[in-house]
Amino acid sequence: MGEILIGTSGFSFDDWVGEVYPAGIKKQEMLPYYANKMGFRALEVNYTYYAMPSHKTMESFTRRTPADFSFVVKAYKGITHDLGDDISATCRLFKEGIKPLGPGMKALLFQFPYMFGPTDENIGYLKKLRDEFTGYESVIEFRNAGWFEEKYYDLLRELSLGSCIVDEPKLKGLMPFVPELTSQTGYFRFHGRNRRWFREPVDIRYDYLYTDKELRAFVAPIRDVAKKAKATFVFFNNCHAGKAVKNALMMIEMLREEPVFTMPACRYRDN
Repeated sequence: MGEILIGTSGFSFDDWVGEVYPAGIKKQEMLPYYANKMGFRALEVNYTYYAMPSHKTMESFTRRTPADFSFVVKAYKGITHDLGDDISATCRLFKEGIKPLGPGMKALLFQFPYMFGPTDENIGYLKKLRDEFTGYESVIEFRNAGWFEEKYYDLLRELSLGSCIVDEPKLKGLMPFVPELTSQTGYFRFHGRNRRWFREPVDIRYDYLYTDKELRAFVAPIRDVAKKAKATFVFFNNCHAGKAVKNALMMIEMLREEPVFTMPACRYRDN
């Protein structure tokens, strides 16, 4: 079985103070506390979606974490959402910015918006991204359920792109939970199940705390993927008021036990 690394999607949140961080903690103290006090060994870096990564920030991340700490970096929105004319230049700037992470940078996450459906143009764009990021472990997160077909998982395998396995509200149009491995990197991302997903502001869309029973249903799928993967990442993105930390710590404990519940995989939709 490959290594399973659990963490959260981001770490620097004001509403975590008093919930999972001690009162009075300073911003520069949060990442060391996350890694050393909470005991997490991996982080999904999310600020890089909103702004290009800087050498200074990436160097500080490596300096403030243990030598064996792992980072996954979320791609800049100019690569996945607000596409410009010269995507190659944007990709070059992004790659330059993450260089200071060195061997601690284990994968890149490309999260595409709901409007990014399975068209010939978008399939061509995935192939272009594969070429732009040759040599990187890249994971693709789809939001549009139109990608929920076997042929598109085969496409990811053909391109050596990982599939981000998501748990999110069971709403029409969003991706179901599909524990498929399409590269050597397993990747789970938990968004919560707030059914007001399309109506809530983004800052509270992820206000959801998984119950013990809900989380235990994922233990077996995570173990099954990890048996075939070189490394498997499990990140919690239900970050509102520190809920991601609480659920991530619960999952760490559960994976030390034998699985109790199992969740059947979704069947592919008919063509």
